[in-house]
Amino acid sequence: QGYEGLVEGGDNIKQANWLSVSNIIQLGGTVIGSARCKAFTTRAGRLRAARNLVEHGITNLCVIGGDGSLTGADIFRSEWGELLEELVRDGQISEEVARENCHLNIVGLVGSIDNDFCGTDMTIGTDSALHRIMEVIDAITTTAQSHQRTFVLEVMGRHCGYLALVSGLASGADWLFIPESPPEDGWEDLMCERLGE
Repeated sequence: QGYEGLVEGGDNIKQANWLSVSNIIQLGGTVIGSARCKAFTTRAGRLRAARNLVEHGITNLCVIGGDGSLTGADIFRSEWGELLEELVRDGQISEEVARENCHLNIVGLVGSIDNDFCGTDMTIGTDSALHRIMEVIDAITTTAQSHQRTFVLEVMGRHCGYLALVSGLASGADWLFIPESPPEDGWEDLMCERLGE
């Protein structure tokens, strides 16, 4: 469950084995769970997460997520030494355990359907999202044609129109709205004229 699992500990932290990962390759990445974690945004929450990781001897994290997840990982990494010192002061871990776990390695992978991260051609999740969008468009296109109707399809993308733009191009959409290029005044008349043509 992402950072929620780190903070809560217990059964949320377990070693993956052959059986636990069998038959998941065709599933979406969220098969491992995902959760917004308010506690991890606080130092107290990150202290609990550090305690749980040290308890399991984990000093390597692979963080897959967007801005919030990767920002959290960077903060966690920068505080790691201080968190361990605090755990020693509070008697929750020994100095020896702190020395054994003194360095936290983090690999960050951008998991965002928005495809708006510099340095990568396509972020994790974008291709899957586009695939699903095109399946939906294929399914409704014949209905739109047979009923001679206009269909409006809204896709995800918080502040990024990549999915809308690419799926619009691929499907031959007649009109497209993306946040990077807000519609100009009078767009309604222009759209109706275009659709009428």
